Amino acid sequence: MSGPNIAWGIAPIGWRNDDMPEIGAGNTLQHLLSDIVVAGFEGTEVGGFFPEASVLNKELELRRLRIAGQWFSSYLIRDGLPGVIDSFRTQCEYLRQVKADVIVVSEQTRSIQGTDRDVFAEKPYFDDAEWDALCRGLNELGAAAAEYGLRLVYHHHMGTGVQTAEEIDRLMDGTDASRVSLLYDTGHIFVSDGGCLPLLRKHIGRIGHVHFKDARRTVLDDCRRDGRSFMQSFLSGMFTVPGDGCIDFRDVYAELIGSGYRGWIVIEAEQDPDVAHPLEYALIARRYIDEHLLGGAQTNTRRTQA
Repeated sequence: MSGPNIAWGIAPIGWRNDDMPEIGAGNTLQHLLSDIVVAGFEGTEVGGFFPEASVLNKELELRRLRIAGQWFSSYLIRDGLPGVIDSFRTQCEYLRQVKADVIVVSEQTRSIQGTDRDVFAEKPYFDDAEWDALCRGLNELGAAAAEYGLRLVYHHHMGTGVQTAEEIDRLMDGTDASRVSLLYDTGHIFVSDGGCLPLLRKHIGRIGHVHFKDARRTVLDDCRRDGRSFMQSFLSGMFTVPGDGCIDFRDVYAELIGSGYRGWIVIEAEQDPDVAHPLEYALIARRYIDEHLLGGAQTNTRRTQA
């Protein structure tokens, strides 16, 4: 089941969280990148605390790491394309300089993911005119991203207007496949809809980036019952890395490999680094990948070369 066209990364959110910069604030860029090397991953995504491109490139080169992409919060419904395009192009230029592959876009108009509202019951919904504006705007952003050698991948996300499988279907139907791809996030669709595989199988041809995020079933059930916010939920430990939760990634990975997927699979789990030691959990994920997804037949390249 080894995938020669797969690059394995791990997101910085286990060390530092852009939505809650106070947690993990003592973890430096050098600390993060060195932990990634120790855990045997090939790269990461850009975090909000990352430095200018020339400084980041130096740190990456020293460790032979790569950048997969970076999150971009779009407000196409609220602000229209003119209110979004300049900041989008600025971020694309930065990603071009650090040799990234994708720009991760999520529409944040009326998002509740950074609020104290019940993420399980109070998500926003878009009307027909808003859906039209969103899809048109994403097509334009996708065309702009291509000018910088980037692929726009849309991130479905808890607490936003594009969260459920039905909403993802509408987004895929309303956008140009040559301009807008899908970021497939196992954790978000599992928490939202209760499963991972139906979305993957339906949109396998549109997937341009992957996040492997696990969930702890008991914590998820408690959070849903108590009506916790997104941030309260992840601070409670709702998310974790593969190998530490209830999602079986073997069929997910087999579907990706069988489809000929080429690109990044990035391990991601919003956790409090003071509770979930970032390197410890990176190693848990690495061990799960080696033992259960790569079948133990293919050891990590860095360790093999060593």
